[in-house]
Amino acid sequence: MGIFSHLQDDECVARAQRGDRAAFSELVARYQDRIYRFLVRLTRSQDDALELTQETFLHAYEALERWRPEARFTTWLFQIARNQAFDWLRRHKRVEFVALEDDDEAALPDPAPAPDAALETRQHFHALERALARLPAEHREILLLREIEEMSYEEIAAVLDIGLGTVKSRIARARTGLLEKMPR
Repeated sequence: MGIFSHLQDDECVARAQRGDRAAFSELVARYQDRIYRFLVRLTRSQDDALELTQETFLHAYEALERWRPEARFTTWLFQIARNQAFDWLRRHKRVEFVALEDDDEAALPDPAPAPDAALETRQHFHALERALARLPAEHREILLLREIEEMSYEEIAAVLDIGLGTVKSRIARARTGLLEKMPR
């Protein structure tokens, strides 16, 4: 446990804004895994997601003075990560769809908690990951924020800078699209 582990995010940010690097390090320790998971699924590259995670925290540190307590730190941080990912996707002109025949199972992280996890569970997970990869980036990101990061609709609206109604309709369209891409 870090020396700041007992503090709330906004207290750590306030200390970091006053120049306390250890307080910012605590925030990095709290959120680096979540940000990385989000970015690896958006970019589909572990190496690039690692680099983007570092860039996200560097960008957050440089912009720390602009953060205000009215915004949740996690929402603000995911917004930075999202912007980093979409800038990267645009720079690298990544294709948004993967052909159904492509088999990227080897590139996906193994979700099994133990080596002896059931084959059926792994197959379902990989099918879900492949279907998710075939969704447009805006649908993929909204499902990741809602289902993986378990953000509320309000938090998602803040991260994506869209209205609450748009969040709800985009989630519905994304879920429908995901179901259509799942093997029967």
